[in-house]
Amino acid sequence: MKRFEGKVAVVTGGSRGIGRACALELAAGGARLVINFHQNATAAEEVVAIIQGSGGGAVARQADVSQFSEAEGLVKFAIESFGDLHILVNNAGITRDGLIMTMSEADWDIVQSTNLKSTFNCSRAAVRHMLRKRYGRIVNITSVAGQMGNAGQTNYSASKAGQIGFTKALAREVAGRSITVNAIAAGYIDTDIWSTVPEAARQMALSIIPLGRTGTADEIAKAVAFLASDEAAYITGHILAVDGGMAMF
Repeated sequence: MKRFEGKVAVVTGGSRGIGRACALELAAGGARLVINFHQNATAAEEVVAIIQGSGGGAVARQADVSQFSEAEGLVKFAIESFGDLHILVNNAGITRDGLIMTMSEADWDIVQSTNLKSTFNCSRAAVRHMLRKRYGRIVNITSVAGQMGNAGQTNYSASKAGQIGFTKALAREVAGRSITVNAIAAGYIDTDIWSTVPEAARQMALSIIPLGRTGTADEIAKAVAFLASDEAAYITGHILAVDGGMAMF
């Protein structure tokens, strides 16, 4: 029996990059998936097609999870589609980089809403169901930027640090109902965002990673799958660094 057989999972921002890899990894383990996307329906349907082509169950659902009502609708849709919800991966996120002297209020607000408020929105909606079922796995995708800070990313670093505090607080709230809440602190991962970073900046980043390379979305996904599995049933409130040793402390 596969380790996620009979489980239902929602992955926010699941159409590409880390979210896509997480969805495919959970599906490979037998989970049925709801692939959340905001704008890229084509990419989301591609993920669904891959999962269904392998004999799995998956559907795509558009929702702006920075909006509370849409996050609630996403969770409701998952339960209506597959009859339950066991795993939530809060992966939706954006960057709007800039030095604080030139950062606009709009760029601050949208990063907080997309990265941090969406984590609250989806978790609150999912926890209501998980509490009744006395079971749940929530995994938040945060970043080393939330641990170390990163110049030019005060908005992003603040949102990711917020996710870390949120993870620990919620873990304490729901532990008594066999719900675990953990986070992955991702380092520099080879995704579409990384490809837009100027070469000089990439080389500088690589110089501070002890393993000397970027990570892959699949490496994040395997860590997420572990924390979402029953193998990690005694782990909660933990921030697992998957960063090549970048933020060792």
